[in-house]
Amino acid sequence: MRKVACLAVFMALMMLVPVQAGGDVSIQQSETEEEDPRQPSQENKTLYMFWDDSMSKAWTHFNISDSNSLEEYHEEKDNGEIKVDLQFRMEPTLDKRLLMDTDGLFRGSFNINVQGDWTNDNEGATACGQNDCEELNITLMAGPNVIGEHHETGLIAGDNTVVFNFPIEESTVTDWDKGDYNPVVKVEMKLRGNRQQGIIPGTVQGEPASFTMKMGELSYIEIPIDDTSWDQAIQDGEDLDGSGSEDTPGFSLVVASAAIAMAVFVNARREEE
Repeated sequence: MRKVACLAVFMALMMLVPVQAGGDVSIQQSETEEEDPRQPSQENKTLYMFWDDSMSKAWTHFNISDSNSLEEYHEEKDNGEIKVDLQFRMEPTLDKRLLMDTDGLFRGSFNINVQGDWTNDNEGATACGQNDCEELNITLMAGPNVIGEHHETGLIAGDNTVVFNFPIEESTVTDWDKGDYNPVVKVEMKLRGNRQQGIIPGTVQGEPASFTMKMGELSYIEIPIDDTSWDQAIQDGEDLDGSGSEDTPGFSLVVASAAIAMAVFVNARREEE
């Protein structure tokens, strides 16, 4: 009987000892596994645009360069419409949980060159006289959620650096949980050229249209990722209120108390006998 009582007390004491499951394992894994530079990190929070003409493919990620990308996207037309409809989807898919700094800003800067006409002015002599053009629009999304939209009205013929900010509103999604919130950047515009043969043979009149967008470090969006995102508990899916997958508080203590009570009961019976 004495052995049974000692065993019960020993089990109770063992349950009161804090257990740190997997702590050392995760540290060893983080030390041996290399981080993908295309994924965000505490030191790198900037999303860059890329384009491959041969595959007609636009994508984005957090590495400043990509050997598969051209230096620019370019399209031109002497007479007619250019419809720009680029969707820069993050590749590889976001594999981290990102919490946004609610006091931060999404800061964008795109290097763009335009020629031709893109302003609807209802004038028959201009290329966009029939209200069939659209000015530059830039949209940032996290999965299906719109984070911000920018409508650029100040473009001039030639080189432009389009700068924009998206503040974090009350309705802005600030918890980007991995692939379900994979970032996408949309760039849309319609412009037209009206160059054609003049009345006099050998002459031309009107202006051609073109749209050029630089890639890599010349077109990017800075993401206001809060540094708390890199806490392992957040990456493991812990709720923002600190709950999550932790055991019910006091559960181990209750079980241990029950074990101690059992030991006392066993001892009491032994004394009676």
